[in-house]
Amino acid sequence: MHPRLTVGIVTPATPETNNGNWRTAVRWARMLAPQFRTRVLQTWRGEPVDLLIALHARRSAASIAAWAAARDAHRAGPLIVALTGTDLYRDIHHDQSAQRSLQHADALIVLQENGADALPAALRARTSVIYQSGGKRATLPKTSVRLRALMVGHLRDEKSPQTYFAAARLLRDRNDIVLDHIGAALNADLEREARAAMAECPAYHWLGALPHRETLRRIQRAHVLVHPSRMEGGAHVILEAIRSGTPVLASDIPGNVGMLGRDYAGYFPVGDAAALRNLLVRCRDEPAWLAELAREGRQRAPRFEPAEEQRRLRRLVAQCLQHRMEGNVS
Repeated sequence: MHPRLTVGIVTPATPETNNGNWRTAVRWARMLAPQFRTRVLQTWRGEPVDLLIALHARRSAASIAAWAAARDAHRAGPLIVALTGTDLYRDIHHDQSAQRSLQHADALIVLQENGADALPAALRARTSVIYQSGGKRATLPKTSVRLRALMVGHLRDEKSPQTYFAAARLLRDRNDIVLDHIGAALNADLEREARAAMAECPAYHWLGALPHRETLRRIQRAHVLVHPSRMEGGAHVILEAIRSGTPVLASDIPGNVGMLGRDYAGYFPVGDAAALRNLLVRCRDEPAWLAELAREGRQRAPRFEPAEEQRRLRRLVAQCLQHRMEGNVS
């Protein structure tokens, strides 16, 4: 591939938010950089790039529409749209700008193996699965005095922290199970609920937002990560737990199942605090079962290798550019 070709990556996130979309954009830029020049943009405004990757069908819709118009005028190249979460499981079913983004795309990316099932059948042939990745991290020593569960998710409805609060209340009689929670208060009502849960349940600790490095250390030290989301495109925190050797308990939504596999043993129904409570008790009372969850996680871990993410991303970009050149020749 010509070394001077430039790939633009549009993300609705900013460096200040340092959220999943921003980290994905920066990571993809780094992975493509050995072969391509890369530019991370919040909005595409005509910058000279040969191929555009847009994260989020709705929130990047203005950039996608502008690129499509330029391409119709033969001033732009291929377009890849990455579907990152709420756009895959909500926006593309209701929002016209998100739906138009899908039609403009030469290729689509989903972040886990069930993602294409949420798309119209006609679009699945142009859809690639690219798992996000993270470096392998050591499993840190864990206390044997109590089970330490950890949720990493902001206080917003999509993450269903209410399920975690309710499970904490159901575990008030178990002083050998601790529930930590990392996440910023993005919803005032949920912040009040978190503070109420702390007041009622001494074992529940809402820690607020923490730096990513500190969050990773806490994932490494936890016995189990709890991920009760209602909606996910492919949660980065799940792969961070798997790459740290930490087992996961997760809601049985398609985005989580696409990360952990259909036969994974650690699922509970969405919003079912009693089922989550029972799984946490089982993790504490049956160490062999907790070890089995960790073993199942290790089997999934190769999907989240940085080299595998880079291979899939480079291949898709190269294919799109090759198709463009073949089209120009014809």
